[in-house]
Amino acid sequence: MSTLSWILIGILIYTAAAMALEARGLLPSSFNVSGPILTIHTKRGRALLEWLASPRRFWRAWGNLGVGIALVIMVGAFVTVLLSAISTVSQPQAAGFVRPQDALVIPGVNQFLPWAAAVDIVAGLIVGLVVHEGGHGLLCRVEDIEIESMGIALLAFIPMGAFVQPDEGSQESADRGGKARMFAAGVTNNFFVTVVSFVLLFGIVASLVTVVPGVAIGGVLPGSAAEDAGIDRGDVLVGVDGESVDGEAAFSAALDDADRRVTVERRDGDPVTVDRSLIVTRAVVDGPVETGARIERVDGEAVHTESEFEAALAGADVVELGLNRSKPDGSGVDGSGGDRSVRIPVGTFASTVPADQPLGTAGAPDEPLIIHSVDGKRTPDHEALSAVLAETEPGQTVEVVTYHGENGPWNGERHVYAATLDEHPEGEYGFLGVGGIQAGTSGLTVDDFGIDTYPADRYHAMLGGTGLGEDPVTSFVTRTVGALVLPFMSTVDPNVGYNFAGFNGAVTNFYAVSGPLGAGAVFGALNLLFWTGWVNINLGIFNCIPSYPLDGGHILNACVEATAARLPGEASSVAVGAVTTMISAVMILSLLGLLFVPWLLA
Repeated sequence: MSTLSWILIGILIYTAAAMALEARGLLPSSFNVSGPILTIHTKRGRALLEWLASPRRFWRAWGNLGVGIALVIMVGAFVTVLLSAISTVSQPQAAGFVRPQDALVIPGVNQFLPWAAAVDIVAGLIVGLVVHEGGHGLLCRVEDIEIESMGIALLAFIPMGAFVQPDEGSQESADRGGKARMFAAGVTNNFFVTVVSFVLLFGIVASLVTVVPGVAIGGVLPGSAAEDAGIDRGDVLVGVDGESVDGEAAFSAALDDADRRVTVERRDGDPVTVDRSLIVTRAVVDGPVETGARIERVDGEAVHTESEFEAALAGADVVELGLNRSKPDGSGVDGSGGDRSVRIPVGTFASTVPADQPLGTAGAPDEPLIIHSVDGKRTPDHEALSAVLAETEPGQTVEVVTYHGENGPWNGERHVYAATLDEHPEGEYGFLGVGGIQAGTSGLTVDDFGIDTYPADRYHAMLGGTGLGEDPVTSFVTRTVGALVLPFMSTVDPNVGYNFAGFNGAVTNFYAVSGPLGAGAVFGALNLLFWTGWVNINLGIFNCIPSYPLDGGHILNACVEATAARLPGEASSVAVGAVTTMISAVMILSLLGLLFVPWLLA
């Protein structure tokens, strides 16, 4: 069973036991069980809140600031969630990465919150809940609203919230401004914690943490030469055949100049010898070559490296590839092995040819094809096709050589079309009008080494590694936005294969720490600061959603009341409640749509 299934079973067992204990009167009176939710109430701490609330003018100004921030976020959240829900209903595949369980802030269950960061995430959540509810309690006393009790709420054993329970009568008698400030104080405190956490985070990264020179290995491709040589996640490659390398570009250049067999130096390990072989890392679905296959020959000639592969394809219209599903030692990649040959035309693979676009108008059918050349210039891949078209002009007629047929482009016949180019949407050059273009040659992407690099430099820069620059405010805002998307980075930018989970595990091998403190202490502090800031800003934004029982719903109600009071006539409480309920219902339905529509229509 999945991790989520075990968690649900545990919650059911816990709920049954907790309700049985409450029914028999075995729980303390301060405990209240509502299904899987346990709330623990206390009256302690009210004297401390009374003392802290003494500078009332300051706290009212703080509360007014929070109301302004909350209103801006509420409007933005309403528009964003509503438009996103509409987009999800019309195009559910575009939001396919969203899963219902990703709404739970539970590491390991939420795909973006890893187990490695569980302690830091829980610590940040506890800090966020305490300052959030502490803000409500503090502003209650500032606005002379009595507090009935305070406490924490748990989902089984998982802390899911703290609370301050105002006295209902005292809350109703308070003025609208006082109630709005009280409800906004929690999110204001969450944003304040985020600012403090990220200022410290960016400052420590900028002053104490550097990226080690070399090539950071985030992983290796299954069945690749790197895997066979013993290279693994966390390695940092610093040399090729005795030549130092720093960065992926230098590493690739060194490989281009090397023989098939290379010796690679590692920063914290012994050198390893790698016998390079071509492995297909990406292939068109239902094509003749599958991902993971090894290309050993082109037209009968042995090839082992990418440069040899490119040289073998140069000048050819159609080639025969010799494939093997086995590793060099003879073991199968997927339990199968054996040699076989496939025919492929050399060119750029495109899956669609709209009839109203230049190539379709010229007579090409709307089916997958391979574009071999344009006006006599070869187009072995997407980059070459783009370069050739960049030299053309709108209205120019070009000769396009393609391969396609009933059995797909790989077994298709050669066809020539005279296409009159349109103007490209992004520039003043020719537009051919094909869709679904795939990377690589003929829809195949190959790799002769098999490493997947970790974007250590990029993440270091996003977290303040280059300093705050000439405009620290702008830089701070930019880095804060960057920090928010780091846990989703592979979704935001498909070219990045790794989400940032903090300075944990093998990732710490990619960074060096200076100063009197040890690397463990610095990385531990950075992880705590990152997740505390990340959790608090998300907690603040979530509570600004204009829907009950969130703070945004209460602020919305106070704003609707204040607006109605300024209109001619006397607005009834029923009308105010109807407007608030309608907006709240739209938000709830939109959120449910975002979570469940892609899952239901998948």
